Amino acid sequence: MISYSFHWNQAFKALPQMLDGALVTLQIAILSMVVGLAVALALTLFRLSGNRALSGFATGWVEIARNTPALFQIYMAHFGLGNFGIHLSPYTALLVGIAFNNAGYLAENFRGALKAIPDTQTRAGRSLGMTPLQAFRYIVLPQMLRVAFLPATNQMVWAILMTSLGVTVGMNTDLAGVTQELNARSFRTFEFFAIAAVIYYLIAKAVTLIARLFAARMFRY
Repeated sequence: MISYSFHWNQAFKALPQMLDGALVTLQIAILSMVVGLAVALALTLFRLSGNRALSGFATGWVEIARNTPALFQIYMAHFGLGNFGIHLSPYTALLVGIAFNNAGYLAENFRGALKAIPDTQTRAGRSLGMTPLQAFRYIVLPQMLRVAFLPATNQMVWAILMTSLGVTVGMNTDLAGVTQELNARSFRTFEFFAIAAVIYYLIAKAVTLIARLFAARMFRY
């Protein structure tokens, strides 16, 4: 027989604190996506450069990011780098770990998007007198971003959910960290984590909806 007694009032009183944590969660996710996109684009260019060292570096990054747990990547940023005298705060370590993961997945998304663009597009640009870099920038890159946009949206949602791993390295200002501290003080586990789960869900659905509206407006042709 279940003897647990629900106390939702106590949980709802802490809702402003949890929403503040949600803003930190969203901030980390957005920053990690900005950094991840920039690095992913660089990795994509490295793989196309024909330079074996750069291509090997990019391939290694993608393989590590996609085939090891995100938790390990965050641990390496926080604890692993500390062994070399590089001490990152929980916030920075979480940001670095998620950005590393994002870059690997986004670079692979970009590679798939590039395969969807016919080589004739580049040759057409070259026939107009463009340099290879200009053809990539003005012809290939816009099409690549269009194809990769919705998969990148999925990665944004994943980045939001990955921020919850920050509690393992002492992060206590994001949604998961705030929820964990509230739970530790009150032991109202179900109530606090149920509300946190709803907030995560709403953020993820909002991001997906905004991305679809943006795509419908920007990629109509």
